[in-house]
Formats: sequence, structure tokens, C-alpha cells
Amino acid sequence: MNLSALPVSAGEDVRGYRLVNSKFPPIALFDDVANAQDFEILFQAQARTNPRILNEVGRVELIPRAEIPFGINGCSYATAPFTHINPDGSRFSDGRFGVLYVANEMDTAVAEVSHHQSHYWSKVPALRFERFVFRGLSCSFTDAGMHDATGIALNDPIYHPDDYGSSQLLGREAKRAKCAGLRYNSVRAPGQICWALPTPSVVTSIIQTAHFEMVWNGAITSINKLQKLSG
Repeated sequence: MNLSALPVSAGEDVRGYRLVNSKFPPIALFDDVANAQDFEILFQAQARTNPRILNEVGRVELIPRAEIPFGINGCSYATAPFTHINPDGSRFSDGRFGVLYVANEMDTAVAEVSHHQSHYWSKVPALRFERFVFRGLSCSFTDAGMHDATGIALNDPIYHPDDYGSSQLLGREAKRAKCAGLRYNSVRAPGQICWALPTPSVVTSIIQTAHFEMVWNGAITSINKLQKLSG
């Protein structure tokens, strides 16, 4: 599958959803400044006096400052996937760059995350019972210039449930081409849609909505929407 073979979106405002583990708080430094110049000044000042800031902000060298959407609501939520990268990779990344994944519905985001959580924790045999709390996020962005892979059949290799080889090739091509993003079919919630954004620059807002609890008991046995939590 070649990126150039996929239709390109003309540009619409989109609202999508994602989950992030509540153990990872928002990165205050991204939300406290209005532009890249202010960020650089504050980052350098804090780096000299607060060594923990480097762990909090992550690998900022992995994302150009011009791609960070300073000044929007939830800038830290938009930027964190690009400075705290999963080295094991994901569907559209081989682990060398970040991707912001967004789903068309919160239920779709829950299905995607619960699958990957189950896969991860099943490899920890000593874990008998645990509960994990996630922040639900509402994400607004524009899809101008994004390539649409939803017309590709689900039996195509880019949608393989476990082997990400073909989809990572497409993701690397999108990254090299500075593509705004990929629209694709959800593998974990058939009939639903997701987006993979290789840059946060298209994001206009990310706000926290609900909290969700996933209960692990040898498998994820329940998923519950929680009452409003602080933080």
C-alpha cells in the first residue's frame, strides 16, 4: 500500500476521542507557555534548577518546536505522545517517532486501549488483580491533507491484528512525506474509525472529559465509567 494511492481529505473540523493512563499527569510546561520562544526560555531555566523536568517533558528533541501547538487547550496532551515514545512501536510507528491516535467515539477508544492493555498485562504472570484508571480526552483537529485508508479492505496487511510490518511501512512513508495524518478503520472496534496523527500541529484543542476504570483479573473483566474525579 502506497501513501500516494490514498485519497486526501479536503479539510474538515473533526472531534475524536482518546484515553491516557491517569498515572501520567499533564506536562505543565507545555501548557504554561504561549509560543516556542517562551517554552525555550522556561525549559532551559527549569532544566538547570529542576532535574525532574527532563523526565517530565520527555525527549523534546524528537519534535520540531514549530509542530507543538502552543497556546491551545491541552497542548501537553497533544504533545506527550511525541516526547514519550513507546520503543516497542505501534500500528503506524516502528518506535522511532511518536503518533497521536484518536478514535471517532469514546467507545472506540475504549475498545482500542482495552485490547492493548490486555495484551500487555497478559505478559505479566504475577499480576492477579489490578485496576487502571484512564482519562478520557476529547480532541479537536482539522483533517486537511490527511490520507484516507478507510476504503482499504480489512483483510489488507495494514489491518493485520498483530503484525504491524505493513502498517509501519505506511506510517514511515507518511512521516517522511510530512503527511498531516492517516484516517483508517479501527481493528478493535469493527465499523468504527480512527486517525493516526504523526504531528500534533493539526490539533486545535484537547480537553478532559470522563474517567474510565479497567479491572484486570487475569483478563480485563470490566470497564467502568467513573464519577468525576479530581485532577
